[in-house]
Amino acid sequence: MCGICGEVSFAGMADIRAIEQMSQKLKQRGPDAGGAFAQDNLALGHRRLSIIDLSSSSQQPMVDPELGLAIAFNGCIYNYRDLRAELGSKGYRFFSEGDTEVILKAYAAWGPRCVERFYGMFAFALWERDSGRVVLARDRLGIKPLYYTRTNQELRFASTLPALLGAGGVDTEIDPVGLHNYMSFHAVVPPPRTIFKGVKKLAPATLMIIEPDGSQREEVYWQVAFGTRAEDRNLSEGDWREAVLSALKAAVKRRTIADVPVGVLLSGGLDSSLVVALLADSAASDLKTFSIGFERVGNIEGDEFRYSDLIAKQFGTDHHRIRVDSSRALSSLPGVISAMSEPMMSHDAIGFYLLSEEVAKHVKVVQSGQGADEIFAGYHWYPPLMNSNDPVSDYARVYFDRDHKEMKQAIEPPFMNGDYSREFVEEFFDEVPGSRPIDRTLQLDTEIMLVDDPVKRVDNMTMAWGLEARVPFLDHEVVELAAKVPAELKVRDGGKYILKEASRSVIPGDVIDRPKGYFPVPALKYIRGPFLEFVRDVLSQPAAKSRDLFNPDYVQRLLDNPEGELTPKGHSKLWQIALLEGWLQAHGI
Repeated sequence: MCGICGEVSFAGMADIRAIEQMSQKLKQRGPDAGGAFAQDNLALGHRRLSIIDLSSSSQQPMVDPELGLAIAFNGCIYNYRDLRAELGSKGYRFFSEGDTEVILKAYAAWGPRCVERFYGMFAFALWERDSGRVVLARDRLGIKPLYYTRTNQELRFASTLPALLGAGGVDTEIDPVGLHNYMSFHAVVPPPRTIFKGVKKLAPATLMIIEPDGSQREEVYWQVAFGTRAEDRNLSEGDWREAVLSALKAAVKRRTIADVPVGVLLSGGLDSSLVVALLADSAASDLKTFSIGFERVGNIEGDEFRYSDLIAKQFGTDHHRIRVDSSRALSSLPGVISAMSEPMMSHDAIGFYLLSEEVAKHVKVVQSGQGADEIFAGYHWYPPLMNSNDPVSDYARVYFDRDHKEMKQAIEPPFMNGDYSREFVEEFFDEVPGSRPIDRTLQLDTEIMLVDDPVKRVDNMTMAWGLEARVPFLDHEVVELAAKVPAELKVRDGGKYILKEASRSVIPGDVIDRPKGYFPVPALKYIRGPFLEFVRDVLSQPAAKSRDLFNPDYVQRLLDNPEGELTPKGHSKLWQIALLEGWLQAHGI
């Protein structure tokens, strides 16, 4: 896993200085090595985190003069050895032992749709020397990010939004639609938008093909459809149970491909515990697991060590407990905010950031349990949507941070021109006619919320410390299977029913049947003391006051009652506003 950047110029030679500036901003994502390639109107930059083929043979950007191709690649192709063997039988010769070169040969053999053969997470830019064409690609579930900005003169792209800012020339005017999404849709800004008018992000499962004349087009190469298939109606609960466990075993095993040790982020919940169990079952030796905990605030627990300890003991892992006091959490906030590619309000960003800091001292790769709640219906808002007569309203009520009335109170009139977030959900649901409300909701959360909330958060916080996170629940075969499981077998008994039942043969019932937990960071839910002072300081900065995004009376209302103004998901509305302002200030906006 690495960081990539590049420029396609439409007016002459590409600017190598821009590549250097963007690459510098990506150094944390790839601390092991860096490189650049430039020819004519193209320039590519790369920062390397060495995971597969640690030799210089897999250094990037990688150029294959025989094929006339060059690539900058971020991610991991788990089935690269099988693809290499298949390509070798076709006569392709290899000069390295890694997965990057396999992409080049696969592209030469099968064209842009070679991505349909990849099991993995990836974002890459590939250049055809002879045609001048450039192809940008992103994996099916958007695990690896890719942002871009375009003017009449050039198109630039990078693994993070701040890297684009580093090269300058970006339109940073606030996009009212992106702002509305951030404040209402729990900080999720659906692609291609971001908080800035001048920056877009490539959607998951999408190819962008850029021609030498500057024209561009996009192709979606994969889409999952939630709902029961006719051919599966005779399958029993036992059949589904067996299929789920089998698919997850394969997904976890795929993600052990590495030339360095692989650990696990162990929260103590069902999902990460199952990953540990399946890794132990696959004969992983000396498995390292890591858990984090914070101080209690009031009656809110700050850790789940009793559950993670139980799993670590049962499977004999080399377990590391990391306890963080409030002072360390507070001092880390500027680093957390700077590490975000886009502002993300969820409290657990700081948890993943501090956990990753410690984990990176021991391993370079971890597996994590993100994605299970979305694809197997683990959240509390799914049961009400099983047979909803008004799914848009019901979804908005249980998920949106603010309704439209409160949005008008919060945001200043120049940025408040429509109920954009609700309109997005309406349009999304309309595009999947015939499916049940619960299936539409699961599809929305898998395609949109999952990508731009938990998956992005884990990528940003782990890569801030040069740590690669792999997510077996987002193996595309696991997602395709979960989509076919009848909704009744997912939402039953509080959610994730079929996953819980599939897990009973491998992990303790105490972990399976415990109340659902979240990554607890109480100090950012109930903001008080030095955390409240941090928020006041951010919101009192001249940049915040001159920006005029938020109604001062609304902000003061939140400051007067910081612990009483929470979203339906239990997050601080005050922290949401302060986080956005802090993120803008951290990046000089």
